[in-house]
Amino acid sequence: MKKNPLSFQIDVDKFGSASESEKRSTNLMRPNSTFFMDGVRRFVKNPVAMVSFCFIVILLIMVFIVPLFYPYAYDEVICYRYVERPDPSFNRLMPFTFAQAEKDAMANGTYVPPHIFGTDSNGHDYFIRILVGARTSLIVGFFAAAIVLIIGGTIGALCGFIGGKFDLIVMRIVDVIYSLPDILIIILLSATLSAVFDGNQGGALAQLGSGFVAIFVVFALLYWVGMARLVRGQVLALRKQEYVMAARANGAGTGRIILKHLIPNTMSVIIISAALQIPSAIFTESFLSYLGLGVKYPTPSLGSLASDAQSYIVGNNPKELFLFLIPAISICLIVLSLNLLGDGLRDAFDPKLQK
Repeated sequence: MKKNPLSFQIDVDKFGSASESEKRSTNLMRPNSTFFMDGVRRFVKNPVAMVSFCFIVILLIMVFIVPLFYPYAYDEVICYRYVERPDPSFNRLMPFTFAQAEKDAMANGTYVPPHIFGTDSNGHDYFIRILVGARTSLIVGFFAAAIVLIIGGTIGALCGFIGGKFDLIVMRIVDVIYSLPDILIIILLSATLSAVFDGNQGGALAQLGSGFVAIFVVFALLYWVGMARLVRGQVLALRKQEYVMAARANGAGTGRIILKHLIPNTMSVIIISAALQIPSAIFTESFLSYLGLGVKYPTPSLGSLASDAQSYIVGNNPKELFLFLIPAISICLIVLSLNLLGDGLRDAFDPKLQK
């Protein structure tokens, strides 16, 4: 039928189905995403954070994989490969140099691996000791952060959700712990634990050393308070939200509400705080080892290596200064990279910083 020209009805014959390209061009909605994926996208766009992340990944590969294939062990005295008694000529070799016994072995056709960083005053290959020392410092940092995360996150979540007298008592305990001098506590624990480990020379803890164990004990006793306060503040702000009230109305218990609702919504703050705790723990372990309260010889640490080499600063041979500079620069680079990585995570995952 012919349409009346004076009619206001739409002529459907003039319309057709939209093509797929036309549909896509009118779809203004962004793809579905999550808070974590949005944070990852923002983190990847941060060049400083990405450089720090790549440096940490490469460092982890080096300190955990390279020692498995490196021809020297961190506690091996090199001269015993070639002579039966100590040979001072193997001590404090310069990088990529060889002792006379090694030169004689190479002359006879024996392959002698190079000493990339030379050797220290005890005749150990310095490159492998730097790698193992960095591994020791990183293990301390990550384990200390895990201890702080577990203890502080759990106590903070319970205080924020339960509240009342429990929150009041725990927060007063936190105030008392804040007033304790952590360095003094570490020294006292080191002196106390050394007496215990001296009677157990064959144990695994005795091999680590009393100072090394004291660091973990102090982190477990003292360093969780900052994380607990942070998580408590977040939980206090979230426990009145509608989804928490709905979970309570459905019969969910305290543990389920904390694990399923509150902790996931505070995860961004927890990740940022844990990431910033790692360089703090590494720096603490380094200066304690520098003072002789950390890792027990022959296990190396960057702090203990710098302490052993400090005499070279004013020594007779300034060429040996690299024995001090290498561990010192390594500590600076590791702590700086982890701090920049933590700052990048904070910029990416903290909702308050988003525009």
